[in-house]
Amino acid sequence: MVRNEKVKKGIAIMKKHTVRFYVTITVVKVATKILKMLGRNATHMPGWLANKMCPDFLGHLEKPETLVYITGTNGKTTVSNLTAEVLKDNGYEFIHNGSGSNVSEGVISALLEKSTFFGKSKCKLGVLEVDERYAPLIYPYMEPDYVLCTNLFRDSYKRNAHSEFISGILNRYIPSHTKMILNGEDLISNHLAWGNDRCYFGINCPDGHSTPNNIIKDIIACPKCGALLKYDYIRYNHIGRAYCPNCDFGSPEMDYTVEKIDYENHRCDIQTPAGIYDFKLLGNNVTDIYNEIAAVTLLSQLGVDMAKIQKSFEKIKVTASRYHSEIVGGKELTRNLAKGQNPIACSRVCDFIRHEEGTKTVVCMIDDYYDAKETSENIAWIFDVDFEFLNHDSVKRIVLTGVRHQDYHLRLLMAGIPEEKIVCCEKEVDAAQYVDVSLSDKFYLLYDIYTMGYADQVYNDLKKKLEKGGNE
Repeated sequence: MVRNEKVKKGIAIMKKHTVRFYVTITVVKVATKILKMLGRNATHMPGWLANKMCPDFLGHLEKPETLVYITGTNGKTTVSNLTAEVLKDNGYEFIHNGSGSNVSEGVISALLEKSTFFGKSKCKLGVLEVDERYAPLIYPYMEPDYVLCTNLFRDSYKRNAHSEFISGILNRYIPSHTKMILNGEDLISNHLAWGNDRCYFGINCPDGHSTPNNIIKDIIACPKCGALLKYDYIRYNHIGRAYCPNCDFGSPEMDYTVEKIDYENHRCDIQTPAGIYDFKLLGNNVTDIYNEIAAVTLLSQLGVDMAKIQKSFEKIKVTASRYHSEIVGGKELTRNLAKGQNPIACSRVCDFIRHEEGTKTVVCMIDDYYDAKETSENIAWIFDVDFEFLNHDSVKRIVLTGVRHQDYHLRLLMAGIPEEKIVCCEKEVDAAQYVDVSLSDKFYLLYDIYTMGYADQVYNDLKKKLEKGGNE
């Protein structure tokens, strides 16, 4: 753990530059220019090269006056991008790793892009998405002024083990002077860095899509005394409001809250310290609402006028690479990211589909190819996904595709889904051929980050099929 030359009165101190640093930044800056000339994004490689040549490179870069880290199991990319869109719309200059490269290499690349040749920051503000597991490689060198944590769940079992393991890492590396912006309805993340200044966001009204019967719940006992927690309500998994009957552990009072949700007109009322504001609702899934209130809270804490935030949100659309829906041939076609190795994210998508009106066909391609490259994919997580939500009369057909389609087939049978509703297809590129467009009003394509290329092709094939209105 690198602590030397680190903090003086709560302010991170840059290391004295070395010859190695000057050589590294020269090589990296040149390499970045070459990559951009070749039409590459240069969001990861510059940081990777910098780390290889100079392992403490991040400690030599100048920290922006205000530095924000956005972290958490689910929603950090969306919250980061929502925040960035509002800041851009209001004329702010800031550092941002908008491509989603949230490991140390991506953070370095983003900082370098907005720095002078010798590492001085050109911007006073940095808003960076940071993977929780990379806290030991980033926080000691570049201390944040704010940390927003969306939530903490079990995720990527081989890498992250359990949410307690992740919260322990964050607690070790979050500086005492950092202000925390936390989900008031997540008893794991909202107790991070307990002695720090903090504020909380959440939903303070019925959301219409609450699902208390998930398979897993990552906190059931009080971490202080071991008593079983009592829940006032659960929205999903362990997200809700709870208290310990034996001690003072429990959910905090929230500072920024969604007070009313109008799904039909896509509006919501948000209570802030400055009053109640009417906002555009960016999505019908409860996770979309948490992402929205998280971004609003962060922007307000950064000093952006609430009326300006409200106005900017009217212009925002959900990133097409993560969610996109359109009417094709009189039917609705939707693509939705359902992150592999992440049972909560997949469960939320299944629950969202269940609550949608009309008849549905679902195409699943959620194998984690990134994991499979290294060893063999760990499939334990699919038994924690609430595929039971797809055991619904409105779901007429489920097409399973990818090298693990037989494992998903078994899991769906265990969820009670009738055999006749399930179709298996080994190759992702052939998935559209197995879809009968006459069966449903709505078609959902669920994919992992690393199957996005296949998803593009299958989505286009489904679109052509729907345009023709037939199954040929």
